[in-house]
Amino acid sequence: MKTMQKFAFSSVAAAMLLGGCAGMSPRDQNTAVGAGVGAVGGAILTHGSAAGTIGGAAVGGIIGHEVR
Repeated sequence: MKTMQKFAFSSVAAAMLLGGCAGMSPRDQNTAVGAGVGAVGGAILTHGSAAGTIGGAAVGGIIGHEVR
């Protein structure tokens, strides 16, 4: 149950933060989305580990930055 709560909170937080992306370039938006998705994925895969969340955000941000 805690995993679902964390996931829901992360999703809502990401949606709120992405609302401020209107003035960003598409590459910056992709980087932000990739970091958010990576953080959620890392948290889920490592059962909420801080290192997994940060690592997922870093990898997701890099992948998002490289997507065209």
